[in-house]
Amino acid sequence: MSGHSKWATIKHKKAATDAKRGKAFTRVIKEITIAARSGGDPDSNPRLRTAVLAAKAASMPADNIKRAIQRGTGELEGGQIEEVMFEAYGPAGVAILTQVATDNRNRTVSEIRHIFTKHGGKLGEQGSVARLFERKSQILVPQESVAEERLMEVVIDAGAEDIRGDGASWEILSPPETHEAVLTAIQKAKIETREAQIAMVPLLLIKLEGKDAQTMLKLADALEEHDDVQNVWANFDIDESVLEALAQ
Repeated sequence: MSGHSKWATIKHKKAATDAKRGKAFTRVIKEITIAARSGGDPDSNPRLRTAVLAAKAASMPADNIKRAIQRGTGELEGGQIEEVMFEAYGPAGVAILTQVATDNRNRTVSEIRHIFTKHGGKLGEQGSVARLFERKSQILVPQESVAEERLMEVVIDAGAEDIRGDGASWEILSPPETHEAVLTAIQKAKIETREAQIAMVPLLLIKLEGKDAQTMLKLADALEEHDDVQNVWANFDIDESVLEALAQ
């Protein structure tokens, strides 16, 4: 789940296993396949170019990237994937956007609805939640890998708008159109990236505690673990002390 640096960092830690890394590859491959429908040349297809950059940042082999593009352009079979965006509410009115990529819309809709119902969430109407987010380039950098002043020197000139730190990661936010320039500047400076994507960043955050926090984390986990889910964005925040207590 992304949209706030603390939760994105937590998600990265949870994704440290081989199985989670494999799913991360699957998500990127789906994104490349979908993006390539509009053209297989990254130089003339901004969405594909962004997806390929994300794949390279995840150390995906070039052959995997090539095959995903060919599935999207129709050169190989297996490109019939549909995108669906679910807008929903979670505990304490938390707004949630869930992006899926599926080859069976009816099955996926039913399963996602079941996840929300089981964990105290509720699907909303189209447009009910999206207005609470803004589309941004979001790049995460391990905080121990670079000083804030050095990072600012690298990214501000490339078009970044803001840098936030949560103790574990630097979150660099930029307009979507400068995503490639900022990411390239970071890579040229040989600074490690943890995650790089075009994200839906919440305009306001709802602080959760106690049962609401626990329920929200269970809902987030259930959504993230679904095979068809590409991204989950939500406007919640949980204090580090609360997270530590829930982890015990």
